[in-house]
Amino acid sequence: MTPLGFSVFLLGLALIVVVACFVAAPLFRAASMVAAPEDDLERERWERQKRQALAAIKEVELDHRMGKVSGEDLAGMRARFEAEALEAMAALERGRRA
Repeated sequence: MTPLGFSVFLLGLALIVVVACFVAAPLFRAASMVAAPEDDLERERWERQKRQALAAIKEVELDHRMGKVSGEDLAGMRARFEAEALEAMAALERGRRA
């Protein structure tokens, strides 16, 4: 084989390797791209739980001031909603550290 023929062979081989890597790259990135939306969905679920729990605390406090909810009921419901909000906040914090 002549030096020119060998150079053409190496250039062709390099081109094939580059094209193969370009074509195969999405296959190797697919796992990380699929995991991200699940993480986003999980984070959004915890954010929603936190917002709903905090809104429920405000609502039950307003109902208590209006006389619709007794002090005893207020304490029980507030404790439950606070636990939900704290659970969501803890999950969000764990997600930030990961």
